[in-house]
Amino acid sequence: MVSNRESRITNHEYPSPEPLLSRDLFAVTAASFIGFTGFTLVMPFLPLYIRQLGVTDVGEIALWTGMTLGVTPALTALCAPFWGRVADRVGNKVMVARALLAFVIVMSAMAYVTRVWHLFALRAALGFFAGYGALTLSMAARSAPRDRIAASIGMVQTAQRLGPALGPVIGGGLAPLVGLRNAFLVSAGLYAFAFLLVMVLYHEARVEPTPPENAAGRVTFRNILAFENFLLLMLVIFGLQFVDRIFGPVLPLYIGQLGYERSRTPVIAGVLFSVLAFAAAFGHHLAGWLLARLSARAVIAAAAVVAAAGLAVVAVGPPLGAMTLAMALFGLCIGVAMTASFTAANAVIPLEVHSTGFGFLTSASLAGMALSPVMSGLVGAQSIRVVFVVGVFLLVLLALLVRRVMVERAPTATAPALEES
Repeated sequence: MVSNRESRITNHEYPSPEPLLSRDLFAVTAASFIGFTGFTLVMPFLPLYIRQLGVTDVGEIALWTGMTLGVTPALTALCAPFWGRVADRVGNKVMVARALLAFVIVMSAMAYVTRVWHLFALRAALGFFAGYGALTLSMAARSAPRDRIAASIGMVQTAQRLGPALGPVIGGGLAPLVGLRNAFLVSAGLYAFAFLLVMVLYHEARVEPTPPENAAGRVTFRNILAFENFLLLMLVIFGLQFVDRIFGPVLPLYIGQLGYERSRTPVIAGVLFSVLAFAAAFGHHLAGWLLARLSARAVIAAAAVVAAAGLAVVAVGPPLGAMTLAMALFGLCIGVAMTASFTAANAVIPLEVHSTGFGFLTSASLAGMALSPVMSGLVGAQSIRVVFVVGVFLLVLLALLVRRVMVERAPTATAPALEES
């Protein structure tokens, strides 16, 4: 295993602001929420916009919509470690500002496209210039005092979860009022506001890594993957995100199979998704309290098992009230396990490659998000109920893997120890 390398922060080792929500954390959380809201704001009317650009066949509209929505997270997953590497050299703040400013320009350009391939190319550009999600998590962890790292990570993860939940709702109501093209300009305006928040409010302490004695001492991408528990935690994050999204495409169909009226199906599905989102958001905050009392290994494994139990209840097809409670339990535990995993990984990443490490973790999360709907479609074509069973199986497998493989550490709500290599 690669041990943590020694690093120094100019003026003070770990910034430890007294307020529960410091100015730095507020800026990062608000920018994350606004950015993720703006990104998903255009999703409800994207097929309509593609039709407006001249694509009339329904099948072609669906194909272009899927490709246009999918290319951004795919490229973001590939580029996140690279942008993290750059951020470790020039600073997180300037890289987040770069990404937000690029989004302002690209989103504005989307309002003036004349061909559908123009839209696809611009969405690909968004994926290339993105990566601020990973960087804001790194910023939250590094700007927090030792006993609030998990809470700070959970705060930003909450913003990143609630933003996409509210973005489509806002976009669906906004498009009829301002028009499809102008809605992209509204989204660009949100990114501009997030850019100003980061530039004005966030203060970044400069990191000066201790120079290695020889070239062999440099921390490379391969070294990062060899950090204690790191590769395992990447797998856990991938698995949690995979299960979190696996039943999204089939949940309305499943509700219909349970005998509910077709007219009520969209409402019931919407309520269940909202319950899941808000429960997971609470779970992100609960993780900090649990990690102050238990090891990350115990928290992640227990949360995965309880989440599996909640999903198993959903798979049985209980009455609506029980299904809602089960979905809330599942979301709560997914939120706890996700924040605990990121916090545990933070504990083994040296400061000089902190953003790179979070880039890898975010890539794992995005990969799970991208592959999950594909698996859901393949399995759901045979049996929708089996989709939920697969999720239960994967969560139990993750819990067993964490219990057997993960190295036990002290409570991980503290900052990583900076040991000399």
